[in-house]
Amino acid sequence: MDAFSSIVEHEKNSHVVRINLNQKKYEKLLNADALYDYIHANFDENCVNYLFIDEIQLCKGFERVINSIYEEELYDIYITGSNAFLLSSDLATLFGGRVCEISLYPFSFKEYLDYFETEDLDAAFDSYLKTGGMAGAYLYRKEEDAKKYISGIFKTTIVRDIVTKYRIENDNLLIMISNFLMDNVGSETSIRNVANKLTSSTYKTNDKTVGSYIDYLCKSFMFYPLQRYDIKGKKYLESDKKYYLADLSFRFAELGTKRSDYGHLYENIVALELLRRGYEVYVGKLYTKEVDFVAVRNGLKTYIQVSDDLSNEDTFKREISPLLSIRDAFPKMIIARTRHEIMHHEGIEIADISRWLVGSQN
Repeated sequence: MDAFSSIVEHEKNSHVVRINLNQKKYEKLLNADALYDYIHANFDENCVNYLFIDEIQLCKGFERVINSIYEEELYDIYITGSNAFLLSSDLATLFGGRVCEISLYPFSFKEYLDYFETEDLDAAFDSYLKTGGMAGAYLYRKEEDAKKYISGIFKTTIVRDIVTKYRIENDNLLIMISNFLMDNVGSETSIRNVANKLTSSTYKTNDKTVGSYIDYLCKSFMFYPLQRYDIKGKKYLESDKKYYLADLSFRFAELGTKRSDYGHLYENIVALELLRRGYEVYVGKLYTKEVDFVAVRNGLKTYIQVSDDLSNEDTFKREISPLLSIRDAFPKMIIARTRHEIMHHEGIEIADISRWLVGSQN
């Protein structure tokens, strides 16, 4: 938000009021009446006024303030808050649907390259895979310190906020479910199987609890659920979804590098990049075969397979077979760690993941 508000400040005839309720100097504004008075006092009738408020949920009764300022047509208003406390569904209720949600994601690979001012795609991608896009971690020189920072965000921001909002008594179970999803990114996930797995190991739980906890994690943008799509029947399926992590740095901070299936990790990166680019993303199903992603934008589809290494002939045949079985004329591609320029095979595009991420291969 600071970057956006800084851009607005440079607009001709603009006046920006910025409030971060996490900061001590704004502590008095945690009272709704005081917040309203401050915003009014800083209004400039000779300018176009912009209002930016961070951590809005810290002010009890903030919705009355924002609704009033909106009705008075004083400011162009932008607010942010904790993932769990400021959900889009909550905003629609609080503000009567008069909101426009701006989806933000961790740094993309392209933004990572810009930040570190490097053009070595292959080396940078290897680093980005584990470092991820949580830019706050970039300030730490030691890898272990960066992991502690990421782990802290997970435990104190994500978990704490969910536990508080939904009055969860067993936060350890929430963490175990989150870790299970992290360990199985790119795999179809059955809520019943998760419940059975956790019950057999440590906790006794059930489908309803597991389903609710997963829903909370997704609503807080920790995970993104992808629905399955029947390519042949052209319909959406209600069966098991796949869950992709907001940023792989959380996985490496919480679980380390054990049993890393790089094909699935690459899937996670591609899934988030497609969402970042504005696609609707689904998991494709064609008879008994699966297509990793069906990406839809402006009514046009792109079928995408993601793989680690295509140098093995059997792996290449396995990845390309589902795409060759699709009979429509929409684009089809494989994104893999080829380290080469773009290639084609029977009309199917084969792109290197690092080059695709920066947009040099689309």
